[in-house]
Amino acid sequence: MILVAVVGWSPLGNVLLVPLEDRFPIVRDPGDVTGIVVLGGSVTPEVAEARGSYMLNEAAERLTETAMLARRFPDARIIHTGGDAAFLLPEGNESVVAMRLLEDLGVPRERLVAEDRARNTVENAVFSKEIAQPKPGERWLLVTSAYHMPRAVGVFRKAGFAVEPYPVDFRTRGPIDDLRPSSSIGDGLRRADTAMREWVGLLVYWLTGRSSELFPGPRRP
Repeated sequence: MILVAVVGWSPLGNVLLVPLEDRFPIVRDPGDVTGIVVLGGSVTPEVAEARGSYMLNEAAERLTETAMLARRFPDARIIHTGGDAAFLLPEGNESVVAMRLLEDLGVPRERLVAEDRARNTVENAVFSKEIAQPKPGERWLLVTSAYHMPRAVGVFRKAGFAVEPYPVDFRTRGPIDDLRPSSSIGDGLRRADTAMREWVGLLVYWLTGRSSELFPGPRRP
């Protein structure tokens, strides 16, 4: 109980999240864009289907920011990648919910492509590339949570899909939060769990050859 309290109230979660979130800069003006790939993980499909709603979770900004980008770049194609990642009981396909939400937010259906087979980040990259068929000179944005961006970029690079990171869904303010204790034990444990999952994922993906680098970062011109 003491260990749980220390981890939950301490700044540990923030300390682990900040390097992940600050790895790629926030994009203010991405310029001309050919297409947008948005990773799943922002909806709870089984509850959405049961309740007839959208049921967005903490990563909702992946979809809301994509809708805003769609307005800024009316010619850009949009690929939402994410299927049913459940191991045992089926939870529903999140791309179905995401497509409905983006349409209701004003994105024309003909611009949307649902990649509904991917169960993990590796499959996100492989299947999205099959759909996008990117050509030299095209610019594709990758939209996902900032803490997940390093692992996602490493996987997309390994798959040969050159994407430009567009991080969203920040959980911290940056290094200023390194010494900031959590407001509750639950919040602190949740942040620590999220960060540890990414750090372990980075290591495992690199060791198994599924990522281009151990800790992918911006590439120099």
